[in-house]
Amino acid sequence: MVSAAPILLLVLLLASLAPGKRQRRPPALESHFEKIKIQENFDLQQFSGKWLLVGVASKCDYLREYNHQLEATTMAVAASEGKSLAVSTFRKLDGACWEIKQQYCSTKAKGRFLLKGRGSNVDVVVGETDYNSYAILYYQKLRKISIKLYGRSVRVSDAIMGKFEQRITEMNLNEDFTYYFPTYGFCESTDQFHLLDG
Repeated sequence: MVSAAPILLLVLLLASLAPGKRQRRPPALESHFEKIKIQENFDLQQFSGKWLLVGVASKCDYLREYNHQLEATTMAVAASEGKSLAVSTFRKLDGACWEIKQQYCSTKAKGRFLLKGRGSNVDVVVGETDYNSYAILYYQKLRKISIKLYGRSVRVSDAIMGKFEQRITEMNLNEDFTYYFPTYGFCESTDQFHLLDG
């Protein structure tokens, strides 16, 4: 008696070779990040200076768990090496002021940068700014998107807050993933022992 296994294997092999019957890989989903509009005519010099972190929208597990420990955060931005940004972030960690230095490398698109990390890179887009009062930045790491609202002062207008909330909705986030930062206790500087060059 002939075993059914070789016949079944032959039928499956022929079926896989039949024209038009091959399994097609589904098309890759376009990332929300690719659809973000970059600030038109982005000006590096005007963007430079001090920014205060007002709020963040993110599905980051760390933020969700430790949002009660958020500290006032300042970002100092300077044009560097052509079209790149030298970014220093000042914030308290365990009660001490720290400075975290980073280089946002320029890309072909003005207003879009690449932050090279140890584990994985971060795409950064300046989505919207008036240079004088607010900036909305988008960050993408491992296909997860975060949106940050910065202000030149600790308070931004209701209209700007409305824009921020609209951008959050457009990225399929909501108030459950939105965190606002303290408006007091900013670090202006630090010493050489509290510097992370990353």
